[in-house]
Amino acid sequence: MSIKFLRSTARPPFRLSFAMLAASALAACSTALPSLPALSQDRDEAMVVELGQGEDPTYADLVTYALEAELVATVQIDEAIAFSQERAPDVRPERVRLYIESLTQNLLTAPRGVGESLIFVTETDRDADGDAPDWDNRSFVIFADMSTTQPNAVQLISSRAMFPSGPVLQERVRRVLRQLAAADATPPITGVRDVISVPGNLAGESETQMFVETTTGAPVSLTVIRRPGQAPEWGVSLGEIVDVSARPPEPETLAWFRFACSLPESLSDDTFLQDDAESRRRAREDYAFVREQLGPCERRYS
Repeated sequence: MSIKFLRSTARPPFRLSFAMLAASALAACSTALPSLPALSQDRDEAMVVELGQGEDPTYADLVTYALEAELVATVQIDEAIAFSQERAPDVRPERVRLYIESLTQNLLTAPRGVGESLIFVTETDRDADGDAPDWDNRSFVIFADMSTTQPNAVQLISSRAMFPSGPVLQERVRRVLRQLAAADATPPITGVRDVISVPGNLAGESETQMFVETTTGAPVSLTVIRRPGQAPEWGVSLGEIVDVSARPPEPETLAWFRFACSLPESLSDDTFLQDDAESRRRAREDYAFVREQLGPCERRYS
């Protein structure tokens, strides 16, 4: 889908009086942004700022925000106007509420076209001197909902859905959006049912199948195969036929996100098709193995 920028013939008045007028209309947009690293004030350098390892959003963060947001965009801060304490009495003294006027650099996804500027309200920590941070000319990726009352106004979907933007983060976000838009995207998972585990002909040989419930009803299943003297093999089948040669989902794919972040911690008693204790024990062991192999659904912001 081609998304067009709507060119405005009149530049919005970037002045404090306009920010105060918008305070009441955008009160619901106020969010609590986490402290951001000190960034260079140089316009060119600001374009390539990246959060350091351990501070950047995880894959699960990006997918979660992309699923929730109507709009994902890269913006450059044109002006950040601090609310007075009288206008923001609920903000703690060490924090500040900002009315942001930004220039739209890249509109990555949105339900409709937007103008050359986007406005929103956020909160963040004051700097070491007690002043509002200087974000002029700095670029951010934002995840937001469109305002239904003010043109070009958006509301950040989370207190942390705004990140310093550089090429690495931008490419990660684009990749997530492509995955979500794919025709064969893995649907959301709601549970596990019809679990069966059968032993093989040899000691230590078994196969466990688990059918996964999804919001769309699409057939999804997990299979774990154990053979004597070999590491267990497991995989995901996306279709009516259970594929014994299916492979695990690759990290940082939508399939991995759906399983790692949505599977229940353990199998409940009503998920089994068998009553005998040994089959259930083996299935629970295989299910725990799958969850261990998937790894944690790590989040830092969502």
